[in-house]
Amino acid sequence: MADSSASEKNPQGSGPKEGASGDGEGELPKVKSEKELQKEQKRLEKLAKFEEKKRKKAETDAQKKAKGEKKKVEKKEKKVIKYEVPTKAGEKKDTKCAMPEAYSPGYVEAAWYDWWVEQGFFKPEYNDPGMDTEKRGLFMMVIPPPNVTGSLHLGHALTNAVEDCITRWHRMNGKVTLWNPGCDHAGIATQVVVEKKLWREQKKTRHDLGREQFVKEIWNWKNEKGDRIYHQLKTLGGSYDWDRACFTMDDKLCEAVKEAFIRLHEKGLIYRSVRLVNWSCTLNSAISDIEVDKKELDGPTYLPVPGYKDKVEFGSLISFAYPVEDSKDEIIVATTRIETMLGDTAVAVHPNDERYKQFHGKFVKHPLIDRRMPIVCDEFVDMTFGTGAVKITPAHDHNDYEVGVRHSLPFLTIIDDKGFITSDCGEFAGMKRFDARKAVLKALKDKGLDRGKENNPMVVPICSRSKDVIEPLLKPQWYVDMKEMADNACKLWWGHRIPAFFAVIDDPSVPPGRDTDGEYWITGRDIEEARKKAAEKFKVAPEKVKLEQDPDVLDTWFSSALFPFSIFGWPEKTPDLKKFYPGTLLETGHDILFFWVARMVFLHAMIRDAHGRKMSKSLGNVIDPLDVINGISLEELHNRLKDGNLEDKELKKAKEGQKQDYPNGIPECGTDALRFALIAYTSQGRDINLDVLRVQGYRFFCNKLWNATRFALIALGENFKPKPTSQLSDSENEMELWILSRLSYAVDTCKTGFEKYDFQLATSAIYNFWLYELCDWYLENIKPIIYGSDAEAKVVCQDVLYTCLDVGLRLLHPFMPFVTEELYQRLPRRSDSVPPSICVTPYPVPQDFPWRNIKLEEEVDFIVKIVKSVRSVRVYVRCSDEETATLLRTHTDLIQVTTLAGEVKVMVDEAPPKGCAVQTVSAKCETHFMIKDFIDIDKEVVKLTGKKERLQGQLKKIEDAMKKDDYTTKVPADVQEQNTSKQSELSQEIETLAVAMEMLSTMK
Repeated sequence: MADSSASEKNPQGSGPKEGASGDGEGELPKVKSEKELQKEQKRLEKLAKFEEKKRKKAETDAQKKAKGEKKKVEKKEKKVIKYEVPTKAGEKKDTKCAMPEAYSPGYVEAAWYDWWVEQGFFKPEYNDPGMDTEKRGLFMMVIPPPNVTGSLHLGHALTNAVEDCITRWHRMNGKVTLWNPGCDHAGIATQVVVEKKLWREQKKTRHDLGREQFVKEIWNWKNEKGDRIYHQLKTLGGSYDWDRACFTMDDKLCEAVKEAFIRLHEKGLIYRSVRLVNWSCTLNSAISDIEVDKKELDGPTYLPVPGYKDKVEFGSLISFAYPVEDSKDEIIVATTRIETMLGDTAVAVHPNDERYKQFHGKFVKHPLIDRRMPIVCDEFVDMTFGTGAVKITPAHDHNDYEVGVRHSLPFLTIIDDKGFITSDCGEFAGMKRFDARKAVLKALKDKGLDRGKENNPMVVPICSRSKDVIEPLLKPQWYVDMKEMADNACKLWWGHRIPAFFAVIDDPSVPPGRDTDGEYWITGRDIEEARKKAAEKFKVAPEKVKLEQDPDVLDTWFSSALFPFSIFGWPEKTPDLKKFYPGTLLETGHDILFFWVARMVFLHAMIRDAHGRKMSKSLGNVIDPLDVINGISLEELHNRLKDGNLEDKELKKAKEGQKQDYPNGIPECGTDALRFALIAYTSQGRDINLDVLRVQGYRFFCNKLWNATRFALIALGENFKPKPTSQLSDSENEMELWILSRLSYAVDTCKTGFEKYDFQLATSAIYNFWLYELCDWYLENIKPIIYGSDAEAKVVCQDVLYTCLDVGLRLLHPFMPFVTEELYQRLPRRSDSVPPSICVTPYPVPQDFPWRNIKLEEEVDFIVKIVKSVRSVRVYVRCSDEETATLLRTHTDLIQVTTLAGEVKVMVDEAPPKGCAVQTVSAKCETHFMIKDFIDIDKEVVKLTGKKERLQGQLKKIEDAMKKDDYTTKVPADVQEQNTSKQSELSQEIETLAVAMEMLSTMK
C-alpha cells in the first residue's frame, strides 16, 4: 500500500464494503447514488413545501368558516394546552394520561431530558460500573468544544445533532458509551465581547481595570453567560455525561497546558523570538493565520476600516523616486502601502540586473526623513516586475523581513500597536496609519518625487473578528521549532518503509523471478527474518538468498487505519488495548483539512443560509437553534441583534436581512424536527443551504407520527399484551407481510447508513417507512380488520402493528429522541425486563427481522399503481393474460379496501361496460372506472392524447435506432433484446390508449 494507492483507500477506514458480507449478517443493501440522494432531497423539500401550502390553505379555510366552527377549533386548541407537564425535575414523565389530540413540541419535549440525566443513561457506567469494554465494546467521543461566547448557532446544532445521533446509536447497540462535553475559553473572542460590554456599560477599557480585575470581569461574564451554551446543548437533546464536563480554563486543564509547555521548552522545542506577526490594531492583539481573511481585489477599491470615518483605498500601486546619493540619478520603486516608506531602510535590486549595476554598493537618500539607505543586491527581486527595484521595509513586510535579516538592515517600527505613526517619523508622528497614507503621498508630490499610480490586483488581509486591516508588526512571541520535523516531512522517504524484500536466489534449481511476481516478494520485520523465510520457501541455504527491500513507503493512511489500536500497544495484548479499543471517533466540519482528516474521521457538511451565504451576525442570518425550536417573532429577532456588538450600519443591514427571510418570524418547530432536518440534509463534504422554514415540514412529520401512534394505541386497545418476541405466526396476510418486509428493509438500511455515516440513506428509509408505507398504506388497509368481527385476524394484525411501532420508534430514536421516547413510553412492553427508556433499548438489527420479501414488494408496488389509477367506486381491471389476472385476483381485497371501491372485477380480454375511463398500468393491464356522469370527457381525451404522443416519440426513437445498418453488429445482444421488448410494450400501450380514446368519443 504505497503512496500511489492512496486514492483507493476506503475513506472511512472501517466497515464492510457494499455487497460484502461479514460476521454472518448477509449482504448489505445497495447504497443509493449521489444522484438518487439528491433526488430524494428534492422530494423531501417538495413535500415540506406541499405541507406548508396545505397548512396555509387550511388556515385560510378556517378563517372563512362560521363563528361556531371557530369556537370548536379554539376549544380543541385549549384542550391541547391543558396537557401540562407537572413532573418534578428529574422525575419520569407521566404517560398514562390520554394523548393530546394534536402534536405539540413543547409538551412532548418537556421533562424527558432531566429524567435521562437523573437516571444516568448517558454515563458509560450505566448498568455496568466496571465498564466491561472487552465484552461490550467502547465508543468514546469528545465534543468539539464550542467557544464560550454567549450563544450557539445552527452550525453548532448540526454538530450536536450528528454527534448525538452517532452516540445514541452506539449506546443502543450496547457499547460502553461516553460523549464528553466541554467548552472553550475562546481567548480573543471572549475578551472582545467583555471589552465591548465593559465600554458600553462603564466606558472603561481593560487597561483602566488592570489585568487581575479584567480577568475577574471575564469570569463573571462566563459564569453568567456560559451556562447558556450548556442549556442549549441540553435542549438539543445531546446525550453527554455532564459529570465529566470540562472548561479549558479549569484547573486540571490549565495544569496540563503548563506541563506541556514546560516539557517542550526544556527540550528546546519552544523558544522566544521577535518576528513579524498578524496584528489587529482594533483588538490590540496578535492573531493567528487562520483568523485572517484574504480579501481579493481586482483593482482600486474603497474598504471600511474600523476607526475611520471614510473608506480607505486599496488596490493601487504608487510609484515614487529615491534620489541616489551624490548623483543626479534616481531609482524608482513602487508600493501599495505608501505610508510604509517611512520605515524603509534599503532599496533592493537583482545582482544580475544590468540597469542597476552602476549603483551596487551605493546609497539613496530618504526624502522625508534624514536617513541614508544602502542599495543591496538580492536574488529575491523579480527583474520583470515594475522597475526591477524594490523598497525594503523589514519591520512591516514579511518578504522584506527576510531581506533585512540577510543584509543586516535596521528594523524600524513606524506604526505602533494602535495603528498610529511613531514619534521618530517627523511631521507624520501621531497620525493614523491610513491618514498618513494620504499625507506621505502629498509630501512626495510636493517634492516632485511622485511617479504616478496604476491599478493593482491584490489581496488585503482582514481580521476575521474585528474586520480591521492586518498590520504586520514585530513582536516578541513564543515559537515551536519545526525545523527537524519539517525537513523530514519534505523528504520523499518519510514514512513507514514497506517491509517487503525481493528475493534473488543463487541456485540453478530456482528460476529467476520478476518484480511483478508476488512469489518472489518476502515480508519480514527485518532482513534476517525475511532471509530465513525465503530460504525455507525456496529450500536453499540462507547464504544463497540475496534480498533487496522495496524503496517505497506505506501510504500514510495505512498507519492511520492502525492508529486507533496501535497507540494502545497493539499487537501486544496490553491492558489499555483491552479496555479502550475500539475507541474514538473524531467528528467535525469538512472545512478542517478535508483531504487529510476525512480518511480518519467523519466530516459533516457546513450550514449556510437559504441563499447559500455564510452565516454572519452582520447579515442577520445567524440563527439561535432555540429560536427554531421554540419559535420567535420578527420583532424578537430584531431585539436579539441589539444584544450583540454590531455597529449601527451593520444592525440596520441585519434587520433588513431578517425581515426578508422571516417576515412572519420563525414558527415553533421543536427539537426533533430541527435535528431531523439538519441530519437528513447532511453528507460528507457538501454544504447545506438551509431554509429554516423547511424545518417546519418535519414538524408535520412529527404530527404524522403522533397521529399514527394515537390511532394504533386505540386499535391495540387497553388490554393488549404483545407477544414475548416478534416472531411471525404464519397467519399474516399479504399486507402484513409486506409492511414487515418494508420494516426489515428499513432496519437493514439504517444499519448500513450508520456504518457508512450515510445519514441521508438512514433518514430516507425511516421517513418513507413511517410516512408512505405505514401511515399512507398499511394503517388504511387494517381499518376493516381492526373494526371488523374476525377476532383471529385482529390479533395477528395487532401483533404486526405493535412490531411496526416498536421497531419503527427505535429506528428513529437517534434522530428524534424526544417524540420517540414520548410515544415509546405509551406502548406496552413485551416483557418486564425491557429497559426503562428507549435510549438504552437495543437498536434493531437485521438478523432479528429477516422478513424481506422482494417479490411481494414488487407485487404490492404493482397493486399500488392500480390503486392510484382508480377514480371510481366500480372498478374493472382488464388484463391481456391469465397470469396477470390471477395475481390481481389474489389482491382484490387490498385494492377494494385502499380505494374504497364498492366492487373490483378482474377481466381477461373482456370489454368493460360503456361509460368507463381507462388508465394504463402496464402493457398487460389497464383499469377502467365509470366516469360518464362526472368527468370532462374532452379534457380526458387531451390527457390521453398527450400520453399517446409521448409514447409514440419513445417508440419512434427505438425503431429509428433498430433501422440503422450497423444495429445488429454494433449494438450488444442484451441491448437489442431490451429494445425489442420495449418496442412491443410501447406498441401495446399505444394501442390500448387508442382504444380508450375511441371509447371516450362514444360517451359524448
